[in-house]
Amino acid sequence: MEILAQFNIILVLFFTVFLLSACNQAENVTYCNDSRHYIVNVLSFEVSPDPMLVGRPATIIISASTSQPISDGKAVIDVSFLGLHVHTETRDLCEEVSCPVAAGNFVLSHSQTLPVFRKQGSYTLQMTLHDENNLELTCIRIKFIIGNASFASNS
Repeated sequence: MEILAQFNIILVLFFTVFLLSACNQAENVTYCNDSRHYIVNVLSFEVSPDPMLVGRPATIIISASTSQPISDGKAVIDVSFLGLHVHTETRDLCEEVSCPVAAGNFVLSHSQTLPVFRKQGSYTLQMTLHDENNLELTCIRIKFIIGNASFASNS
């Protein structure tokens, strides 16, 4: 009977942690326009490491679904720090995901080393995906934190 009670406590803790992490992810990703129906919908995202560290490789993995096939396109990434624009880049969508993308689920992955001159703190990344005809497929905002690599290695 005691083993069953311990199992129930562990089960409750597991689901609590799972729900809290799901809520945290939901708060960190938002669509640019909540009233718009996008062709590409975000299912989940992962940032690694979390927080990201200056001078170290960082990866953002976005699981998404599309209602239409995508043969080509671009990803426009805008980054702001405390509301101030600090970086823009446009990337070939087929460098981030294997093209063509069939209708259904797919994964978009982007990795790069953060420059050491980047300030620590809270950032917002806005990513807009466009198809080959420049039709906006989706627009999302992701909030993330950049920490100090030397602090992380000392802890």
